[in-house]
Amino acid sequence: MLEYFVIGKIVNTQGIKGEIRVIPTTDDINRFKKLKEIYIFRRGNLDLYEIEGVRFHKQFVLLKLKGIDSINEAELLKNTEIKIPKELAIPCEKDEYYISDLYGMKVLADEEEIGIIEDIIFTGANDVYVVKSKDSEILIPAIKQCILDVNVKEKIMKVHLLEGLR
Repeated sequence: MLEYFVIGKIVNTQGIKGEIRVIPTTDDINRFKKLKEIYIFRRGNLDLYEIEGVRFHKQFVLLKLKGIDSINEAELLKNTEIKIPKELAIPCEKDEYYISDLYGMKVLADEEEIGIIEDIIFTGANDVYVVKSKDSEILIPAIKQCILDVNVKEKIMKVHLLEGLR
């Protein structure tokens, strides 16, 4: 089965000619200019759209999609996710990994399992991993002092919990 990455979320329309306003969830927003087509996940379906135009405004990516020519058509795409096949993803550098690879990862502190990553909070300064166990939730900042090792293949993250995190 083909695996997909979320690279943005459609949050609104832009103008009256069918443009959509996207909050990117990728580190390199210029990657949108390199794409010819995207998939939009809506109501359980993945629909393919050809990109006609890309521009940037503030923190948004503005996309014009072929076949979406009015504000009414664009309105139907609000609150959906933009996905691409994993093989089109930008390769990771050393000590980098995709956010999607972190979800469900087992987290160990001093070789003791403290839970799994259930969510990630994007704060601007640094991400924060929400680690849940059966009876608790720990917020771990994604900083070098806390994150010791990430093994994507084994789905294990080793961490050092700073004082006050437990």
